[in-house]
Amino acid sequence: MSPITTQRHGDILIVTSNNPPVNALGHAVREGLVKAMDEADADETVKAVVVICEGNTFFAGADISEFGKPMQMPMLPMVVDRIEACTKPVVAAIHGTALGGGLEVALACHYRVAVPDAKLGTPEVKLGILPGAGGTQRLPRVVGVPKALEMVATGNPIGAKEAHDLGLVDRLIEGDLTQHAVAFAEEVRDVRPIPRSSERDDKLAEARANPALFDEFRKANAKKFRGFDAPEATIKAVEAAVAKPYAEGVLDERRLFMELMTGTQARAQQYFFFAERKASKIEGLPEDTKPRDIKRVGVIGAGTMGGGISMNFLSAGIPVTIVEMEQAALDRGTGIMRKNYEATASKGKVTAEQVEGAMGLLNPTLDFGTLAECDLIIEAVFENMDVKKDVFTRLDKIAKPGAILASNTSYLNIDEIAAATSRPQDVLGLHFFSPANIMKLLEIVRGAKTAPDVLVTAMQLAKKIRKVAVVAGVCYGFIGNRMLIPRQMQAMQLLLEGATPEQVDKVHVEFGMPMGPFQMADLAGIDIGWHRDPNRIENIRDKLCAMERWGQKKGAGFYDYDDKRRPSPSPVVAEVIEEFRQKAGIEKREITDQEIMERTIYTMVNEGAKILEEGMAQRASDIDVVWVYGYGWPVYRGGPMFWADTVGLKEIVAGLERQRERLGSDFSLSKLLTNKAEAGEKLTR
Repeated sequence: MSPITTQRHGDILIVTSNNPPVNALGHAVREGLVKAMDEADADETVKAVVVICEGNTFFAGADISEFGKPMQMPMLPMVVDRIEACTKPVVAAIHGTALGGGLEVALACHYRVAVPDAKLGTPEVKLGILPGAGGTQRLPRVVGVPKALEMVATGNPIGAKEAHDLGLVDRLIEGDLTQHAVAFAEEVRDVRPIPRSSERDDKLAEARANPALFDEFRKANAKKFRGFDAPEATIKAVEAAVAKPYAEGVLDERRLFMELMTGTQARAQQYFFFAERKASKIEGLPEDTKPRDIKRVGVIGAGTMGGGISMNFLSAGIPVTIVEMEQAALDRGTGIMRKNYEATASKGKVTAEQVEGAMGLLNPTLDFGTLAECDLIIEAVFENMDVKKDVFTRLDKIAKPGAILASNTSYLNIDEIAAATSRPQDVLGLHFFSPANIMKLLEIVRGAKTAPDVLVTAMQLAKKIRKVAVVAGVCYGFIGNRMLIPRQMQAMQLLLEGATPEQVDKVHVEFGMPMGPFQMADLAGIDIGWHRDPNRIENIRDKLCAMERWGQKKGAGFYDYDDKRRPSPSPVVAEVIEEFRQKAGIEKREITDQEIMERTIYTMVNEGAKILEEGMAQRASDIDVVWVYGYGWPVYRGGPMFWADTVGLKEIVAGLERQRERLGSDFSLSKLLTNKAEAGEKLTR
């Protein structure tokens, strides 16, 4: 049975899609829409058409299950052209979201009505492609070039009210959507000529008078678009809409679409889209596992991490008890939380009432005993095993039965922490990334005895607080930080051998990372984890810390910083490196960018393969999710594991073999990596 049905309401033909969950534009839907338009044209008693969807949303885009498969006719460009060519006025009735192909269907309709909370957008750029069914040609003709550029190049949706102001929506509907859409169709049934988006050019006049606006847009977004192919292709497609008639512009759009679709970036971004969804599936749990009820969360420590963690729960409407040892630290922590909320409110992202609502759910206290009423307690204290074990021993005595006890440790052994309690089944790691109220990644660390319902609860909570969660096993540094260790160690060694911080960082930034290892160290603070003894100087970092060159916060780290935190190469650091080079008896040599890649990025792939080999990650794609969301790995390269597959595992192994002597005696090649390379297989299967 077709997901598209038609029924009459007087002389209006109502075309309804029922293709749950999101009315994706799969083959049967596309075919049904074409047949419905044929029916409307063939029946003289039909005076207008309403296209509407059942369920939660209007067409929310392409059918992702068809990605990578041969497309069946009719393809979407044919469908939208058929809708626009209908000789009876066609009204799109929008609720939920009209995204991607869904918006292209709406643009092909002659009129659009929407409920006030609907969202409309073209997110294709986030999958490495562009709207390929006339969207880049019709949208600028309807909303104007500046707004069309912003929508297609960033992929961010707009609300129905803004869409109405722009002319993308003709009327906002309060009340029953079908009833009001039919009434609107009755109003426009006799309007001629029928308004077709592709025939308009009134909204293109501004761009024709000022063609420089395209380069201004490129310049304004250069940092955001750096490295990505799709945003530039969308800009070129909109340029074609302005410079050429519609029929020629769509040919440019189609060519640009096919170039992107067959490129590595689209494959990487679409792979990542599925990787993110797979990450929430936990292997080896009974299917009927029910989550525990979490009504109140406790957080131990009101520092940067504790405050940031608390904000996630408060923003989701979950009350938080935050505990500190001293009033001054508690006041400082809660003050920073309020300041962060108010900064978000000043940008219009939340209202003043929402700020007060969130802060009203916070119970700051010095009384450790109040944690007894919490269903989940997260420890965010100093990264020291003895300190953490002491906290968990105390928690074990006061936490109610069934309360989940979590550590925010970034490196330490969760099983050892759990052993400090009489309830290791209730213990797990919840590794938030800093700043915890902003970063999307959450590593859920599964201890040897962690109960299935504890894991399920953590995964559900992650969704509630809008985090992307990945399950990791117990090993030093879990997934992300464990892979960071060889990169940082090799980066430091490269300095001794002749590279500069600028050269190492440049290789990483040109690769697509937001910053290189030394820029990252300066931003985070070189002193984090330092032993704090200025007389104990064993390496370059110890020396810089002893000199109080702690990074950006001190105006000096691996780089010197001006008052606007702009970096410049440091002669002092060059001297420190030279001093340690001489102590180690290393002769300075020329280091190539390729060697930096092999020693800092190939080694990460090797460590990732070991993590897989040991079962510390459930799947290669989980490792990629960690690195994209936790460390800014460029999504257009898919993640370290996907990227290694695109380079070829034989090349990764060959590069590591080339550097083997320089990688030190502790280095070993992953068996999984070498086996897959020899077999011509991929890490991401």
